[in-house]
Amino acid sequence: MRQIAVADVGGTHARFALADIEGGTVVSLGEPETLKTAEYASFQTAWEEFGKRKQIDLPNELAIAFAGPVGGEMLKLTNNPWVIRPALIHERLGVDRYTIVNDFGAVGYAVATLGDEHFRHLCGPETALPAEGVISIVGPGTGLGVAALLKRAGRYEVIETEGGHVDFAPLDSLEDKILTQLRRNFRRVSVERVAAGQGLWNLYEALGAIEGRNLTFHDDKELWAAALAGSDSLANAALDRLCLSLGAVAGDLALAQGANAVVIAGGVGLRLADYLPRSGFRDRFIAKGRFERRMDEMPVKLITHPQPGLFGAAAAFAKEHG
Repeated sequence: MRQIAVADVGGTHARFALADIEGGTVVSLGEPETLKTAEYASFQTAWEEFGKRKQIDLPNELAIAFAGPVGGEMLKLTNNPWVIRPALIHERLGVDRYTIVNDFGAVGYAVATLGDEHFRHLCGPETALPAEGVISIVGPGTGLGVAALLKRAGRYEVIETEGGHVDFAPLDSLEDKILTQLRRNFRRVSVERVAAGQGLWNLYEALGAIEGRNLTFHDDKELWAAALAGSDSLANAALDRLCLSLGAVAGDLALAQGANAVVIAGGVGLRLADYLPRSGFRDRFIAKGRFERRMDEMPVKLITHPQPGLFGAAAAFAKEHG
């Protein structure tokens, strides 16, 4: 068994932890340290702060889940000025071996290696995730992450995609009107505009405009609280539409990827853990015409591990380096 460092770097926070790996698997993941990226000049200074907090010499092996495109001489975060130059990792961090994966790719590695106890049933048959075939992973968070996990002959591969940027397709007359409203703000309306974190606000604003109502809420946190509590009818209507759209796109992606199971991930997914099973998510997920029976026979799970990005980064390192 050996210990590695793991990092999950996003636009707002960078999370660091220590992980034990053995025989190509993650044995344990330590308690994470969460740092605000705005308070640190670079990944290197945040890395040094992590070492100070742990009061140890950090391992010389590192796995990073990175919220941005992976590849090339310089990695840039989508919503953060930090950059990482892989060629300088050894020199600046004292790291001999490393693995870097896209942040949602890391979630795919977590899905591939976590036990059944880390998944909660949402709809479909109450069976474990299949040992063979394709699992579609859909992650409503700040954006909408999408990956595919292919399992075959005791092995697996994670395929990162940009599926969250496919076009939003209205499925009823109200959504036709919602799309008209959204086009006033966005040149192109992708599914993550309605089925991820910012989607609740976009839908709330669009529905308010359709009804000609003044908006009660102007703070995202207050809007989410009211929507989940059911204390405001317009906020609740926006949340219902988000769940409907998430169900529709999750079903579309499962069909496109030839999946036989789906996993919902992401911070918004966890926030909706109790709400999704009693929303219209399932109805929209299975409403695929001639494929409705196939969709209804597909297990849909929610990943409940508190740090799938960190765990998945460690799993990616273990798979690459044994």
